[in-house]
Amino acid sequence: MSKNIHALSALTLLIISAAQSLHAAEQPQKGGDLTWGVETEPSTLNPQLNGQDKTELLLRASYESLLARKPDGSYIPWLASAYSVSDDGKTYTFTLRDDVKFSNGEKFDANAVAENFRHLQDPAYTAGSGLSVFGARIANIATPNDHTVVVTLKDVYSPFLSFATSLKLISPSSWKSAQLKAGGTEIIGTGPFILKKYEKGQQIEFVRNPDYHWASANAAHQGPAYLNSVTYRFLPESSVRTGALLSGQVDVIEGISGNDASEFKNNPDYTYQHALNTGTPYSLFLNVKYGSTQELKVRQALVQGLDIGPILQSIYRGQRTRTWGITSPIDPFYDSSLEGKYGNNPQLANKLLDEAGWSTKGSDGIRTKDGQPLTIDIVQSQATVRDQRDVLLQALQAQARQKLGVYLKIRYVDSGTYAEVRNNGKFGSIANSNTPTDGVDIENHYLPINAGGAINYSRTDAPEILPLLKGAWQTQDTAKRKAFYAQLQNFAILQQALAIPLYEPEDQIAAATYVHGVGFRPFKQMPENTYDVWLSKH
Repeated sequence: MSKNIHALSALTLLIISAAQSLHAAEQPQKGGDLTWGVETEPSTLNPQLNGQDKTELLLRASYESLLARKPDGSYIPWLASAYSVSDDGKTYTFTLRDDVKFSNGEKFDANAVAENFRHLQDPAYTAGSGLSVFGARIANIATPNDHTVVVTLKDVYSPFLSFATSLKLISPSSWKSAQLKAGGTEIIGTGPFILKKYEKGQQIEFVRNPDYHWASANAAHQGPAYLNSVTYRFLPESSVRTGALLSGQVDVIEGISGNDASEFKNNPDYTYQHALNTGTPYSLFLNVKYGSTQELKVRQALVQGLDIGPILQSIYRGQRTRTWGITSPIDPFYDSSLEGKYGNNPQLANKLLDEAGWSTKGSDGIRTKDGQPLTIDIVQSQATVRDQRDVLLQALQAQARQKLGVYLKIRYVDSGTYAEVRNNGKFGSIANSNTPTDGVDIENHYLPINAGGAINYSRTDAPEILPLLKGAWQTQDTAKRKAFYAQLQNFAILQQALAIPLYEPEDQIAAATYVHGVGFRPFKQMPENTYDVWLSKH
């Protein structure tokens, strides 16, 4: 009896000890260095001029914003402790925290924040980015005291709060740096990590900011980050990233192909997560001002004739989401009315092409008119070739040739050539997506260029569009704004065939099981920075 009691006691102590050890292992541990394999290298390290959504993961390590967003899209304090919008919808007042400083010790105050807004009005600074659209809307910037910034707009513009509260803020000294446009260690933020070293083409390293203690309520903890450092290695090939994680060369990766997802799903040695992005789907925007896509029936033929679903299934193995409209399925302004209403109708598409005069075919099967082949020049920036998009475009190319007799000429270009092509308008289509919310993504792609459309790749200036956008700008009522965007969606896709939506980008994260705290940013659902990440083995 006594032996049994002693044996039971020993077993109980063993269970308690194991439970305590497990509990201890679940508690965040400080220290350690994390290596994260990423798909995209930034074209600029200036967080305001960066136009690559994928690189926000890196830049959010050092640069922060006035407010954060909850999963439902509502705003919560971050570097600002409070905000208000005037009754007339034109004036935005931000009350700043008084305990924040930039990582080089500079004061975070009203003047520092106001300077960020003032630079939005500087064409020399904003050239080549979408910032000028917002700067042009500002009538006045005031700092009534050290902790209050008041921005007044010329007219009501409801997306401004989304933009203003997400603008990544940089320090006063940054504006004087020779690195301002390219970004670098002299461009200072307030974030939980400090940019230490950038090795172009290889990696970028951030080290912990020991003074950090102003995370938003979205964070899982307060105070400095747990990690000593985080290094992002640039590994553009999906198979290389997968191999690096499986072999232990990196601890985390993002951007996982449909083929590779099975390596990590239900694998006890790894965690796997994925989430759809907000913003505009990856789409082919068709240029209404140049080449054969000037013809409405040619554009409509592409929209109606291509069969996107099977291509996505073949390439991504069911791991990507087909889209039909002008914004993400998770966006509050998403309208599902176009789902299944177009596409996979080669009979209609070929009829449209015949009616447009492209009724004969050459020996290569490509339609011709007046001796010229029906060729559409698709331009893709090399910096945004990711997620097997090159394979996707090749599959579309093959289908267009086979089913429609249309040659999609795919051209990958460097950043300089891309900027030149965008400016001169000599392209048939540009393939693009972006993640801004609150209608900013829609405006970016459909606002006429002469009215400030930053990435209006269809180059449309149809008079029907501006009134719809203005209607959405001038109300804070979500239902009314959605109705305006729904009208725009039908006009843009079904009537004018300005774009062919393909799929909604998503982010995937796979990590070794000793990596804890990785996840997605609320609302936008992009990979969050490593502030809350910790390692159970160093």
